[in-house]
Amino acid sequence: MSFLSIPAIARRSSLACAVLPLALGLSVLGAQAQEQRPAAQTINRFDVPEARQAVAVSDRYFYAIDNRTLVKLDKANGQALAKWEGPKAGPILHLDSGVVRDGKLYTAHSNYPDWPMVSSVEVWDAETLKHVETHSFGIERGSLTWIDRDPQGRWWGAFANYNRVFDKSPLAYGNKYATQIVRFNPDWSVAEAWVYPDALVAKFQDMSNSGGAFGPDGRLYISGHDNPELYVVAPPEMGSVMQWQETIPLEIGGQGFAFDPVQPGVVWGIIRGKAGGPSQVTVSRLPDAK
Repeated sequence: MSFLSIPAIARRSSLACAVLPLALGLSVLGAQAQEQRPAAQTINRFDVPEARQAVAVSDRYFYAIDNRTLVKLDKANGQALAKWEGPKAGPILHLDSGVVRDGKLYTAHSNYPDWPMVSSVEVWDAETLKHVETHSFGIERGSLTWIDRDPQGRWWGAFANYNRVFDKSPLAYGNKYATQIVRFNPDWSVAEAWVYPDALVAKFQDMSNSGGAFGPDGRLYISGHDNPELYVVAPPEMGSVMQWQETIPLEIGGQGFAFDPVQPGVVWGIIRGKAGGPSQVTVSRLPDAK
């Protein structure tokens, strides 16, 4: 056993007192390290009653997504061209977002807010809105809220968990800090998974990560459930917590969004109608990154 002299103890105490504020400062800095871009410019908008969960976009059309409804619309004038609607007692319960790839509309689907959480990928012909494929995850890491392919052709997505309590349940619907972003293998098994930093999860309030898409710059953008913002995130060099790199204000109400495939930097989003007002699809041009 060794003993420290009183001066030695004092020196160590002084050093600890000096290091502690520095460590706390670095911790706070790390939580706030993302860049704040200027607000995006809104360049168009459409009143679309079915735009309650998300919007997807192809070269000529956009697709309004609600729980059990898909509507294909003309990008030039917002005219509805085709519609699919599932029955109330049918297998489709909660379509949460969509993305058009190779002539198909891929959608993230879950049984939200039922328990236990189950999820699937549902695929439609983007021209006819005929259902063509399905992949069920069963009981998984949460509710699947979005999927997209990265520039290397790999599928990514998020399994959301929530702090909101539904009906008479005394428990939250999962826990929002358990929300995971995943990269899939070609067979839809999970290759890798990460969580979001606490400071970003706090932005979700009682809800979770609702939308996600890879931009024309190859980076991953996500949205929450309500806030008029996009967040740029990236996998870390080490560990399991995604890096929060940027915040971009734009005219959306959270939810699922999509990048326009023929207009680089243009984002389509939705604002859900309130108090009887119509839901809107908004079209915005993102400011250049610094």
